[in-house]
Amino acid sequence: MQPTNQQTLALAELNTRAREIFRQIVDAYLVSGAPVGSRTLSKGGLGLSPASIRNVMQDLEELGLLAAPHTSAGRLPTELGLRMFVDGMMQAAEPSQDERAALEAGLAPGVAMEEALTRTTAALSGLSQCAGLVLVPARELIIRQISFVPLSPTRALVVLVGADGSVENRLLDLPVGVLPASLEAAANYITTRLAGLTLAEATARMSQEIARDRAMLDTLTQTAVAAGLAAWSSDAAARPVLIVRGQANLVEDAVDLERVRQLLDDLEDKAELIRLLDRAREAEAARIFIGAESRLFSLSGSSVIAAPYRGNDGKVIGVVGVIGPTRLNYARVIPMVDYTARTLSRLVS
Repeated sequence: MQPTNQQTLALAELNTRAREIFRQIVDAYLVSGAPVGSRTLSKGGLGLSPASIRNVMQDLEELGLLAAPHTSAGRLPTELGLRMFVDGMMQAAEPSQDERAALEAGLAPGVAMEEALTRTTAALSGLSQCAGLVLVPARELIIRQISFVPLSPTRALVVLVGADGSVENRLLDLPVGVLPASLEAAANYITTRLAGLTLAEATARMSQEIARDRAMLDTLTQTAVAAGLAAWSSDAAARPVLIVRGQANLVEDAVDLERVRQLLDDLEDKAELIRLLDRAREAEAARIFIGAESRLFSLSGSSVIAAPYRGNDGKVIGVVGVIGPTRLNYARVIPMVDYTARTLSRLVS
């Protein structure tokens, strides 16, 4: 929900008293999630009577910035009000030294990219008390080395080391008759002949060499090579492109459990969530989606803060962010998401 020109003009014309009352209402709501009443505000150092404050609250309600839930005497900021607060009144607080250290802790040398992204997302989730999100860049695994560890006559562990240092394991059911010597020959063939290729390229080259009788492999070794490559190729399309961590944070201290349940259901729609995060790819810094501004979370009344991270060529390769209730601490979380994006950009550069 974007402000109309009339609403923007009206907000600009608010006097100091109205802006301060609006700010205090939003600040109190972001802490408690509860409606804020005129009597509470009158005790907050405004120097105004509850009746005077109610008149200003009525004006703010007519502008669409506040709403009165049910029969409550208090007011809540609307999604439009939150948007106006975030865009024009919020005082951002940069992450502390401890927070920066926590966000960088998962980026130790030698940690595989996907693991680093997972750790950083978990740290962001814990610090923001939201669910952390990261859109992982699409990538094809490039082979550096492969080995087979026999476990039984019919099973083996396949260990694949990628060119980026990542290590992945798969349990493999072996065809009848494949001996440890065949597994060793298969590993040597893949490492010496197929290193530096993607899984798809490696499979294609193996097929070509076997067809031309250049592979110099017996039938059982050919079978082991094909099975070893297929252990990864078969699930390449299912590689995670979206990492979500910290959903449990959404339940803690929740004011409206029904909305939380709706939000958790929304998070299961990975395809729609990826489309939403993709909308942040063109932003220079964090982009904020409040409530109905994103179709996916219009019912749960949730907010998404997301920022792109870039490779060494400056191109966007992924998006990191958080999702939480609309009453999250924007002043603290927005800079935190921005800092995380900059940190990930340094990692992948």
